[in-house]
Amino acid sequence: MTPPLRRIATSTEIPRAVDVVVVGGGMAGISAAFSLARRGTSVVVVEKGIVSGEQSCRNWGWCRQQNRDPRELPLSRLALDIWRDINRQTGAETGFRQTGLVYASANAADIATWEKWGKIAKDFGVETKMLTGSEVETHLPGNSRRWVGGVHSPRDGRAEPELAVAALAQAAMEAGATIIQNCAVRTLETSAGRISGVVTERGPIACQAVLVAGGAWSGMLLRHHGIRFLQASVKSTSFYTEAAQAVTDGGIAMQDVTMRRRLDGGYTVGLSGQGQLQITPWGILQAKAFWKTFQIRRKGLTYALGRQFLDGPESLTRWRADRISPFERIRTLDPSPDPHLVARGLRKLQEIYPALQGIKVAQSWGGMVDSTPDAIPVISSVRARPGLFIASGFSGHGFGIGPGAGQLVADLIRGDRPSVDPTPFRYERMIDGTDLGKPGML
Repeated sequence: MTPPLRRIATSTEIPRAVDVVVVGGGMAGISAAFSLARRGTSVVVVEKGIVSGEQSCRNWGWCRQQNRDPRELPLSRLALDIWRDINRQTGAETGFRQTGLVYASANAADIATWEKWGKIAKDFGVETKMLTGSEVETHLPGNSRRWVGGVHSPRDGRAEPELAVAALAQAAMEAGATIIQNCAVRTLETSAGRISGVVTERGPIACQAVLVAGGAWSGMLLRHHGIRFLQASVKSTSFYTEAAQAVTDGGIAMQDVTMRRRLDGGYTVGLSGQGQLQITPWGILQAKAFWKTFQIRRKGLTYALGRQFLDGPESLTRWRADRISPFERIRTLDPSPDPHLVARGLRKLQEIYPALQGIKVAQSWGGMVDSTPDAIPVISSVRARPGLFIASGFSGHGFGIGPGAGQLVADLIRGDRPSVDPTPFRYERMIDGTDLGKPGML
């Protein structure tokens, strides 16, 4: 069931030509369009469903630097700088509040990992503080657990997924961007090996550059054009509660459950590391590339043969530009939440915070979290296809770092000086034999 989402009115007119076509109206694509339009680049976002209808409205709403992979830290710092000013820039309420985040654990191995991370993070200028067990109690009053320790990031924050992308989209249109909803890009067009346009279900659009920011669908569109993109998805389950007593104003990550205070007085709740891996043809073909990732994360996974086997983003479906595409058959990926995970999360929440006894679930939902083998996104040009750019594979980090990713990929498209070093996010690492290693921190 789709979470609450602010709907926006967009254009129905397909432009004949623009500088840039963005495929996908999630956080990354909309942020890129906002950044491009503000710099005078003509841009159209083409979204097969509705803006922010998939994972961009199905995440926890965390805006953090804490426990990011070191390769992502410069980008997450850039994103957080944008988040702090985002309400002013958009002239709208995105829900962003710099409330800080707390991680707590009863596992000594977690504490050792966080201490090691903290030493690296301080070299990047990230403010983070290790907490003793008694300090965790001070930061989490009313929490019934006894924690070995934790970590606090006071400069991190939270925002509302149902508001933020819509606010950015509205601001992008005011800056000159065009956004088209319920219109799929079927194929990319090239001329002399270079991107020259796209074919949508409503007709062609000529352009000089295309940004593929289609979330879990990016790999399917790229594979259709012979561009290998390593991307696997896991179905997640989250829910939010009715308004309840304030036990935190920010976000808390614990071993069993995560929680974030919402503007409406409820809590968005997630089950960290828990999800369902659906068996798919493309998943089987790329199993070797994801084997290290699977070994690390398999304890939290269940397995199923889902709809994706036949017609989802990891199927092997083929299509033509003049025929209905898979993107039109599934306008919005809206998987059902797993009831046992919702029940577990609610139970854990009430066990840890007795003051929340009797709290009720307002709504639950499923989402498809797409990942790369190293859990680092691709934010890059594709050298073999001039004019083609990718911003995808965010591995569950896309909402928080999305504003920074949008600015970075806009830099690359325009040929401007990159806001941060783009090297860690290069596409070619997937195809040039680079050892992707194990996935970084979530």
